[in-house]
Amino acid sequence: MIYINIPVHNEAPTIGVLLWKIRKVFLESGRDFRIQVLDDASTDRTGEVLERYAKRLPLRVIRSDQRLGYGQATERLLRESVRCTRYPKRDVALVLQGDFTEDPEVLVEMVKRVEGGSDLVAGCIAREDLPRDQRRSRWLAGLLLGRVLKQAPVSEPLSGPRAFRIIVLRKAFRGRGQGAAPLVRSDGWAANLELLAGTTPHARRVEEVPMKLREMERSRESRFRPWWTVRKLLPLRRVAWPAAQP
Repeated sequence: MIYINIPVHNEAPTIGVLLWKIRKVFLESGRDFRIQVLDDASTDRTGEVLERYAKRLPLRVIRSDQRLGYGQATERLLRESVRCTRYPKRDVALVLQGDFTEDPEVLVEMVKRVEGGSDLVAGCIAREDLPRDQRRSRWLAGLLLGRVLKQAPVSEPLSGPRAFRIIVLRKAFRGRGQGAAPLVRSDGWAANLELLAGTTPHARRVEEVPMKLREMERSRESRFRPWWTVRKLLPLRRVAWPAAQP
């Protein structure tokens, strides 16, 4: 089973189109899939859109009335994937943005890499393909977290979709308990870095898949906040990258 996890907040214009594209991509791939969306206290019509699509897709909607933020919402979805799986060594959990800037087509290639023996796969966007504000923030992040980013197991540890063999997530969450000692404490790029750092020690093989952003598909202004994003990264300057398990 492929669990496709999407945290969303006020994505009514894009979430329906994204869900339908995911359906098309995975039906063509011939793989069993389930979509899990966490509606993170949306105040627009996101809930109504999700309710309509839940009648036509293998879709489970989790609603949070209190704003969790990207990091907590993502971890909650991944914990649900761990809870639901029957075959953790075979099943895959994916994480995707809800604004349709990450093409679902790349997910199939990421799943193939897991099926081929990888335990963790990152969708990596070349720095030159990032929007200008993100390129500048990525340059500044490189200055502040130089060793951490240079030694990361993938070329772009701060953004992009992720694919996890679920046994990796189970090991990473083991002993932390539901709702206690979270793996991800931050948000934005920092949340992606925390999640990568917390799961890499349990992955025997880590790969990456090149991809491009679909910025033209965004139907709203970007919520990316350069200085806030970089400040969130500062506590992670001492992240260490232990060797993958043999």
